[in-house]
Amino acid sequence: MKPYIYLRGLRHVDLSVFCVESGQKSYWDPVFNVRVPFSSGQQVKRSILDTINSELQVDPSSVTFVFDVNNKGALGEGEVLSLCDPQYYDQLLGGWMRAAKGGKERTLKRRSPFSISAMRLLHPLLGGRFSENATFDRSDKPEIHKVVVRDASGKPMSEEAVEELLAGTDRSLYRKWIPDNARATGLFVYDVAIDLRTLFAVSVNQMEPELTKEKIEELKGKGWISSRNIFGECLIMPKESRDKAIPAIAKALINWRISSNQSRTFSLMETLAIAISDNANTLPGAIRAKLIDDSEKTKAKPMVDETAGAELFVTLPCSGYMVTETESADALQKAEERLIELLSAFDYENQK
Repeated sequence: MKPYIYLRGLRHVDLSVFCVESGQKSYWDPVFNVRVPFSSGQQVKRSILDTINSELQVDPSSVTFVFDVNNKGALGEGEVLSLCDPQYYDQLLGGWMRAAKGGKERTLKRRSPFSISAMRLLHPLLGGRFSENATFDRSDKPEIHKVVVRDASGKPMSEEAVEELLAGTDRSLYRKWIPDNARATGLFVYDVAIDLRTLFAVSVNQMEPELTKEKIEELKGKGWISSRNIFGECLIMPKESRDKAIPAIAKALINWRISSNQSRTFSLMETLAIAISDNANTLPGAIRAKLIDDSEKTKAKPMVDETAGAELFVTLPCSGYMVTETESADALQKAEERLIELLSAFDYENQK
């Protein structure tokens, strides 16, 4: 069995916001000369890890935020320190780095077994970023709300002074304009590569350490298995814990959701198709877009292709955006089951 699993997901996003940077992160596509929205790989990864913790009903690992006060009494930024404990699933699967100030402690770092792309448009012409103006309006019941107007010195003005200031204008003080609110819409894809060699394995090498010696002994005492992978000596999570984690990982990779910044712009972000393979080159062909020859305007159409070499799972909503023949109501369940099968088949304890 090959040591990698590759997954591509296709989603429809409607009038939503992924993350806030001038309303919505975006970048300029130089080929088609359009600005396109995206969700960062970090946000996708955090959403996946949050879903895993939610499925397992466990708390995330704690983080220590360190701040320094300088000799002038001002608060400055310090380190952010992780526990570096693979007994927490978000640490084992998300990786960690602990570099304490002063160089008196060894830096501990573990690379995540998940490599996760940004969620971006399937094709620059199959979605976009647009803006709308919004208001925070309480003008319907002005008697229960309060308005404070400060003068140039910062002192509140009297009601008479405010009335004089507004004379000859049509300005409402119970309404705030919020211009240029960016929104994202279209067909989006995300890609995930899973390194099975390190998925449940942590290195015990002390030259480039992932763990302290004390943590290594603690894990051994709790049933972690001494083994070896291509990177050297390691500890493997016990089978009971692996069997508990695998279904949650499979579900999270397919059903994760971005829930932040969407109190007014919630989108179901329904999954249209999932492609799974041990060959990364088959994914772009399985879920792709194709340019249409149109003399008036360049267009693209989305496509799913079962002959591209990847296992393809197509949901019912997908047929609303492209011509499909194999859509099914249980496509995502079958994709989960296939992921569980692949994740369970790897021999984690006897890699080398």
